[in-house]
Amino acid sequence: MKKSLLVFAILLSFGSAQAQKKVFPQTPGMVSYTYRNSFAKNVPATLDTIKALGITNMEFSNLFGKTAAELRKLLDERGMKCSSFGVGYPDLQNKLAEVGQNAKTLGAQYVRVAWVPHKGPFTLDLAKQTVTDFNNFGKQLKDQFGLTFCYHNHGYEFETYESGTLFDYIVQNTNPDYVSFEMDILWTFFPGVDPAALIKKYPNRFKLMHLKDLRKGVVGNLSGGTPVENDVALGTGQLNLPAILKAAQQSSIQHYYIEDESPSYATQVPQTIAYLNQLK
Repeated sequence: MKKSLLVFAILLSFGSAQAQKKVFPQTPGMVSYTYRNSFAKNVPATLDTIKALGITNMEFSNLFGKTAAELRKLLDERGMKCSSFGVGYPDLQNKLAEVGQNAKTLGAQYVRVAWVPHKGPFTLDLAKQTVTDFNNFGKQLKDQFGLTFCYHNHGYEFETYESGTLFDYIVQNTNPDYVSFEMDILWTFFPGVDPAALIKKYPNRFKLMHLKDLRKGVVGNLSGGTPVENDVALGTGQLNLPAILKAAQQSSIQHYYIEDESPSYATQVPQTIAYLNQLK
């Protein structure tokens, strides 16, 4: 009888532990764009602020007047790192070697671009050119620098095409050896796509993720734009974060970064961190 009770107690304890398992066990990183105004004034102090939140992994999309070596030194002094380096499309077209060298100096594994230049709706012709460019950028970055190229979706790529979207076209026609993706969950949800379902559709193509939420009541579209005030703390907006994060944990995503474009980031980022910590 005692043995049965002991087994029952162990199983109950295991079940309770499983029930309390954190949905998001990682420590998130931070996109520099969240603190863009602060970085523009004082890079060292801003890094100190971010580290005080318990965050040591950065995705930089601006050097904020520093050289890559100077920024790397500031990170090293604080026990911080840069895992992803974001650049503009023209940088990849015109000075890819400089991009690759800067990324290596920063210690990044990934080079990310977040916008394909276009006017009006995104078209099939643009998607075809994008595929050619991405395969080219990715091959050069991998062959010359050992870096992984990622495209960060921004919403406009979800124009309908055949039985899917132009985003599907880009994923399916880029070489997975050279092209990976960073999912921005707001810019997946905003044009009407389920981020969790998209991760499950392409479980091996996403390597990075931007964590953000969309203000309740805001209706999305395919523009790729919304006022920055519509970024809200995780768990207070429209996105189904538990479902998205559960899908992400089963995928190839390596790094998660908080991005909050709102002017209220100083109060919202701690809320976001607290939300992630209590999500079970």
